[in-house]
Amino acid sequence: MNMRIITVFVATLGMAATAAAQDVETANGWSGEGAFNAGYTTGNTETTDLGLSLKLDREAGPWTFGVEAAADYGETDGAETRNRWGLGFQADRQINDKLYGFGRLSYEQDEFSGFESRTFVGGGLGYAVLEGERTQWTIEGGPGLRIDELAPTFDADGNLVDDATTEESSAVRAASNFAHQFNEAVAFTNDTAVTWADVSTQLTNTSAITAQLTEKISGRVSLDVRHDTDPPLGFEDTDTALKVGVVYAFGG
Repeated sequence: MNMRIITVFVATLGMAATAAAQDVETANGWSGEGAFNAGYTTGNTETTDLGLSLKLDREAGPWTFGVEAAADYGETDGAETRNRWGLGFQADRQINDKLYGFGRLSYEQDEFSGFESRTFVGGGLGYAVLEGERTQWTIEGGPGLRIDELAPTFDADGNLVDDATTEESSAVRAASNFAHQFNEAVAFTNDTAVTWADVSTQLTNTSAITAQLTEKISGRVSLDVRHDTDPPLGFEDTDTALKVGVVYAFGG
């Protein structure tokens, strides 16, 4: 049943994207940024890690399409201690100057969270609270479906405690995206997302200071916080990651 929902959702967004892209006069090219990060993580693991991320956006008439991807990998004393990656796709349809509707599909795997994978598919409404020259803030939220694949758990002696399971549940997602430009070179951003589901409520927050170094290259310091209200047995409920990165902007 879950694959049918995801297939229909992707097909609907794909048709919308194709229809919007046919309007050549109003369709703009893709723009966005790619980042390379290095940082120190505490929580389930304490390790030096490396990360790559990519964010792309394209406007086509009343539509805006966004794609995001991120991967983090770390080792401690030669042993793998961090292996996380995720993908997300969102389509926004402007309703008026401030209100928009959206559909979202996201997927992530994290070998050190106790969850083999997490999938969310849903939609809702968003609203631009602030649209100033220096400060922008949007909020959005709506219902969806979350699919959690839980990894098997073992006791200290290596005996199986719980088998791997897959849980499907109704979910509600809310997000906030805030940005403030201090001057031409320095900006602050804060992105928060909360996904409520029966298995566990997940909260993620990223705060970042970005300083432009050249026309295309910037430096960034960020703090990522990930919290689960009910993590699997033996796992911490909160992970933090302090990162220092280089960002390359392209398109426009």
